[in-house]
Amino acid sequence: MKYDRRKFIEFLGKASLGTLIIPPFLVSCGNTTTPIKNKQITDETFKRLKNIALENLAPTTKDDLVLTKGLNYHTIIKWGDSISDNDTFGFNNDFTCFIPLDKNNPKDGLLWVNHESVNSLFVCDFDENKYDNPEKQRTKKQVDLELYNVGGSIIRITEINGRWQVVHNDPHNRRITGKTPIKLNWDTTIKGESTVMGTNSNCSGGITPWNTFISCEENYDGFWGETRYDENNTATHIPSDHGWEHFYNAPPEHYGWVVEINPKDGTAQKHVALGRFSHECCTLYELADQRVVAYSGDDSNDEHLYKFISSKPNSLKEGTLYVADTINGKWLPLDWETQPALKDKFKDQTEVLIRAREASKLVGATPLNRPEDIEIDPITGHIFITLTNNKPKNDYNGSILKIEETNGAFDALTFKASIYKAGGEENGFSCPDNLAFDMAGNLWMTSDISSSAMNKPDKPYMPFKNNSLFVIPRYGEDAGKVIRVASAPTDAELTGPWFSPDGKTLFLSVQHPGDETKDIKNPTSKFPFDADGIPKPTVVAIQGDLIEKMNFLKQIESS
Repeated sequence: MKYDRRKFIEFLGKASLGTLIIPPFLVSCGNTTTPIKNKQITDETFKRLKNIALENLAPTTKDDLVLTKGLNYHTIIKWGDSISDNDTFGFNNDFTCFIPLDKNNPKDGLLWVNHESVNSLFVCDFDENKYDNPEKQRTKKQVDLELYNVGGSIIRITEINGRWQVVHNDPHNRRITGKTPIKLNWDTTIKGESTVMGTNSNCSGGITPWNTFISCEENYDGFWGETRYDENNTATHIPSDHGWEHFYNAPPEHYGWVVEINPKDGTAQKHVALGRFSHECCTLYELADQRVVAYSGDDSNDEHLYKFISSKPNSLKEGTLYVADTINGKWLPLDWETQPALKDKFKDQTEVLIRAREASKLVGATPLNRPEDIEIDPITGHIFITLTNNKPKNDYNGSILKIEETNGAFDALTFKASIYKAGGEENGFSCPDNLAFDMAGNLWMTSDISSSAMNKPDKPYMPFKNNSLFVIPRYGEDAGKVIRVASAPTDAELTGPWFSPDGKTLFLSVQHPGDETKDIKNPTSKFPFDADGIPKPTVVAIQGDLIEKMNFLKQIESS
C-alpha cells in the first residue's frame, strides 16, 4: 500500500480527529500521548516520512536484546538494584507506565513497574525440583523474600544526556509488596476484612484520568490457591504452587482484583466493582461527563472480556460490570438485581463479583482464547484485544480481536467483533500479548510464547524462535504489515511497552530471562550480563531515529 502526499495529509486529518476520540491523558495500557494535531507538512518532510526504512529482524535464539537498525537501548533498572536506602527493585518486572512530574517536562517523572512473579531459585535460593511437595518445604524467611519481590515499584527517573536514570532516594521512590496493607473499595468486607495483605501476580495496567497508577492481579492462584465450588455450592480450597497459604492466613478472595496506587504516597485500593478473575490489564476511558469505562480481560483459556461503566464521575466503584457476548455483539450485565440466573446462584452482588467467572458463564458470555492486553486505537476509537492462544482448542498462535462499539460510544451495550490479525507464520508472529499505540497510531505488540515451549523441536513455535517486539505501521509502504523490531534474550518475554510523553523513548520490560534455569551456576541466560552472570529481569529504554520517525514528531515540529 503506497501513500501519496494527498492521502498522507488526509491521514493526518484523521489523526487530528482522533484527539476528539481519546482524552488528552490517553488512559490505556501503553498510550501516553495524543495523535499529532494539525500541522503544516512540507514536501521535504513528507519525503522523509515516506522513506522510513523498516528492517524486519529475522527470528533468532541469541541470548541478548537484539534490535533492528535505527534502535538502541540502555538499562534503567534491574532486579535487586537499590531505589532508596530501604528498598530494592523487585523481580519479574512486567507492565510499565510513566507520569511526568511537570507536564511541561517530558524528561522527568515517575515510573511505575509491576512485579508479576518470582523464580524461587533466584529470589530465595529454593530449588523446587528437589522436593516432592515444594510448597511445604519453603521456610517463612524464603516466603517473605518472595512476598517482598512481587507487587510493584514507584521510581523517579530523569533523562540526562539521552539516558534515563533512577533518582536514588527520591521521596517518591517506594515498593508496594505482597505485604503492603491495601484497602478494598467496597461497602462490605470480603472474608471478614476491609483491608487485605499486599498484592501479587501484577501483570499489566494503566493510568487513571486523575493520574494514579492501575495494576492488575492475574495468576494469584499460583501463590494463594483458589476456592472452587461444586454443583451444590460447596467450597473447596485448591492449593497453590508456592504454598504461601501455609504461612499466612490470606484467602484467595483477597486477590484477583484491579489495584489503584497513588503515586504521591503509595496508598492503594482494590476495586471490587471491576470483578475478580485473572486480570491481565485494565484499560480506562473517560466519557465527556467524566464517567469512566474500564475494559479488562481474563487471561485464561475459555474466559471472558469485561467492561465496567461507572454511574458517577471519576468512580471505579459505582456502576455496572458487563461481560462480552462476542457472537451476538452484546454487553451482558453481571447485575444480581436484574439477572434471575445470578439470584438463583449467588446470595448478593458481592458474591457475583468475587465469582465473576461463574457468573459470566451463567449469563451466556463468550469463552475466548486467553484475552490479555487491551488498547484503544487513537485514530478510530476501536478496541483491540490480544487473544494469546488456546492450546486445548488447537489455537497455538492466537490473534488480535477488534471491537467496534456501536456509534463509537464507549458506554454502548452493543458492538461488532472481528479478527484484526491472526497469529501464525503467514503474519510472522505468535502468541500476541501487550499492545501500545504510538503518537502516529502505529501499533506495537509483544509476544508471549512460554519459555517451556520456546525453541522446542516438538512444539509449534520453532519458526518464531525467541519472543519479540513487533510494530504494525499505519502508513507508508509497510502499512498493515507485522514487522519484528526486537528479539528478547533466552527464555525471556518483552512486556509493558509504554512511550514517554514526547514519544522519543519506549520503556520496555525484559521479563524472566533464564527462566528455564535448573542450576543457578549454569543459567540458560546471562542477560543483562552483570559480572555475577545471573540473569535479571530488567527495564530498558529503547530510543533511536526509527522511533522518532515512526512518531513523525521531530520532522513535523521542525517543518
